[in-house]
Amino acid sequence: MIEQLPGPSEKVLGFKMSGKLHDADYKTFVPAIDAAAAGGKVRLLAQFHDFHGWDMHALWDDIKFSTTHCRTIERIAMVGETTWQKWMAKVCAPFTAAKVKYFDAAEIDQAWAWLQEA
Repeated sequence: MIEQLPGPSEKVLGFKMSGKLHDADYKTFVPAIDAAAAGGKVRLLAQFHDFHGWDMHALWDDIKFSTTHCRTIERIAMVGETTWQKWMAKVCAPFTAAKVKYFDAAEIDQAWAWLQEA
């Protein structure tokens, strides 16, 4: 499931990913990003909580999203709970023009602050 979090501005968006992601999740997530990016680049917080990955269709949706939005997103703060999520942030970094930074779950306030820096 992808749940939109209240963000500090229309250009800094947050999403909480939990459970296993499905195609339907991307049908709401992607339009929210597109709407915010209509006026320029956006910054994203991706919070992973009790996250179990993607089904095959959602994995494909994620790959498509990454390739079509690689220049739309300026920064991505990945907030996670596990070592593999920290590793995932490092693996994702070369596939986007965005600056990607990992934060532990207890550092979510620092993640939001980093996204708002000039």
